[in-house]
Amino acid sequence: MSAEKKDMESENNKKMPEYMVPLDGSVMSESALAAAMVLARKRNAGIILLHVIEKNAPATVHGAKHLTDVAEAQKYLEEIAERMRLQKISVKIHVHPNKEGDVARSIVDHAAEMNPSLVIMCTHGRGGLRDLLYGSIAQQVLQRGTWPILLIPPALNEITPEFNPRKILVPLDGNHRYEPALNEAVPIARAFDAHMHLVIVIPTVAKMSGENAAAGRFLPSAARAMLELAVHGGHDYLAMVTERCRQSDMNVTTEVLRGDTVAEILDFAAKFDADLLIMSGHGRAGINALLEGSVARRITGRAGIPLLLVKTDGQEK
Repeated sequence: MSAEKKDMESENNKKMPEYMVPLDGSVMSESALAAAMVLARKRNAGIILLHVIEKNAPATVHGAKHLTDVAEAQKYLEEIAERMRLQKISVKIHVHPNKEGDVARSIVDHAAEMNPSLVIMCTHGRGGLRDLLYGSIAQQVLQRGTWPILLIPPALNEITPEFNPRKILVPLDGNHRYEPALNEAVPIARAFDAHMHLVIVIPTVAKMSGENAAAGRFLPSAARAMLELAVHGGHDYLAMVTERCRQSDMNVTTEVLRGDTVAEILDFAAKFDADLLIMSGHGRAGINALLEGSVARRITGRAGIPLLLVKTDGQEK
């Protein structure tokens, strides 16, 4: 067989990327659908609609009848799938028939089985998607798998905002372990012709944490000198990353911020008018790893805009 024919067969055998969207039957959970459809069209991906039957489920979820019957749930997902297929999007549906007490865990297990490129879901909810935002699904997905998770704020007044990111904010920390967030940001920025802004947050002495905080109290001059070196290193790192991005004709700007990591990122996101935040979802405390897991969780609960969490390289499962 010729090399050219092998290349063609290899290309044909490539699995279409798929995005998993967990739904509980409510309009609120459906807030994730618009973003899923736009991304699927932009990046030639398929969509998997998932519903997990919940044990001891309440009668309603966000004002909608809770889907506790398998046939009813399948009909619900199929109706949504048909609307998507009319827009030439490849869609699969899956209803997990066994009643589960831990819906978050079940969704993660399905992600492990189906291996989607991305999990997309609404960022708030109780009932069928109980506590999936604040620590549960996001942390489990990042800890146990390799799938990024895109969290979409719920629609206001049942009107889902258009997902069309024009300004993407990407917090980094100068450590190559955190560049998977950048690797996800670049193709999205290209697809939407978006302006990408990279930031690094270096704490002040007053905002140092952990062992560094103790050093700052007892050796403030040394701590300030160390932080100034970190600022210079941050500028150098961002210059290097920016050069790589601009070689691909990307619209990229950078900033080194000072202060508390969470406060600075959220404040800058508002000033920059960011409509998508992309960051690594786990790490350790300290100057060289500012995007720690607790930071990601706190930002997740307060961002107010779509947030894409990406697993850090080298993280333990």
